Amino acid sequence: MKNIFVRKGIYCLSSLAAVAVAGTGLSAHAQTVPPVEANSDAMPPATSGAEPEVEAQNFSFSSATTVNADSRTVTPVPGTVATTSATLVLPEAATSAPAVAPTPNTVAQSDINVGRRTRGGSSYVGVAGNIGIGGGDSSLGDGNFAAISKIGFTNTFSIRPSAVFGDNTTILIPVTYDFNFRQVDPFDEPLAIAPYVGVGAAIKTGDDSQAAFLVSGGLDVPLNSQFTATAAINAGFFDKTDVGLLLGVGYNFSGF
Repeated sequence: MKNIFVRKGIYCLSSLAAVAVAGTGLSAHAQTVPPVEANSDAMPPATSGAEPEVEAQNFSFSSATTVNADSRTVTPVPGTVATTSATLVLPEAATSAPAVAPTPNTVAQSDINVGRRTRGGSSYVGVAGNIGIGGGDSSLGDGNFAAISKIGFTNTFSIRPSAVFGDNTTILIPVTYDFNFRQVDPFDEPLAIAPYVGVGAAIKTGDDSQAAFLVSGGLDVPLNSQFTATAAINAGFFDKTDVGLLLGVGYNFSGF
């Protein structure tokens, strides 16, 4: 009887020990749970809710791309699409600059018109009296009658042939450069006095004919639209230098 109670007590003790060991194992297992898993389980609801939203956006983008790709698909119609690379080359005329025609090189020249008006006045032909100042080998150095003229051929140059009659008629052929005086105010008319200067040839006729160098200078004064008064000094360098003063009036003309 006593053995039976001892066995029952041992059985009860062993049962209690098993229960105690089991309880201790459960509590130890609960304490060894990693804290990371606890944190992951305690993730904020806002963060966990963001992941589905991103997935939804990615899904919408992929679908939009698919729609655009389908809309850009073009089916070529036979016979209407160029299959050669020549169409990719632009015409040469469209890419190159237009050709510029070369201009010929020209030299600026003044218009030559015989008998034209110069800046010193109109061309004219007239009569004059010669007053001898020095010399005497030709009619240029004596008092004589003379025929005078002015023939313009550019705006600044003219030829003034004249003849001084006498025992040894002298022909004067000077080429002159014509001047004109301008007023200070550019809107005013130029002064009527038009000086000139030039050089040329003096030819003495008669038994002792001779050609010499001639220097001439003078001025023209327009009287009106038809007449011009003139005065000139001429010096012919013969064996002796002959000098004469011409005073005359010319009748204006323009061109031949």
